[in-house]
Amino acid sequence: KGLDVIEQAQSGTGKTQLLNFNLVQCQAIVLAPTRELAQQTEKVMRALGDYLGVRIHACVGGNLVREDQRILAAGVHVVVGIAV
Repeated sequence: KGLDVIEQAQSGTGKTQLLNFNLVQCQAIVLAPTRELAQQTEKVMRALGDYLGVRIHACVGGNLVREDQRILAAGVHVVVGIAV
């Protein structure tokens, strides 16, 4: 409650799944180093989010900015993006 979490670890160590367990109680921004990894992260989080009632959206380019803005304005719990 009121605490920030910064997580860093090697690829394939289960960070995405660990983060998903606490999403119902907080909002999060997930940054990935590549577009492909951001899309993979969104896919995994969306599968778990559908079950938990958590809304996820990836802002990774390739979509209309207005569509991203509309989705974000409607409210999401987690935004996945690219760290550039």
